[in-house]
Amino acid sequence: MSGFLTGNPRHPAPEPLEGPVVGTVTGGTIIWFALFLLQLPFYGWYSDHGHVWLIWTCLAGTGLGLIGIWYVRGRDAALKRAAAAEDSGAGAGAGPDPEGTDG
Repeated sequence: MSGFLTGNPRHPAPEPLEGPVVGTVTGGTIIWFALFLLQLPFYGWYSDHGHVWLIWTCLAGTGLGLIGIWYVRGRDAALKRAAAAEDSGAGAGAGPDPEGTDG
């Protein structure tokens, strides 16, 4: 088992899957908010049985989802700008370095 955690992997890591990320995160956020709204009328029952945390978990999921929507929309726009710059031939030296280095 020690060889599993050390050494080089046998196969390179696969490329990440790209898909409708903005739609997926937006859909998940809507589901979290809908669950929050659906559980809200039963707050008394949840409170009596010690399960109020379920309601607040849905609200936290909604808040984190809103942050996620902001993030993936910015990421998607940056990827489109980079692709447009590459297609127009201005790819050399235009925009930030995708590897995060300035040199």
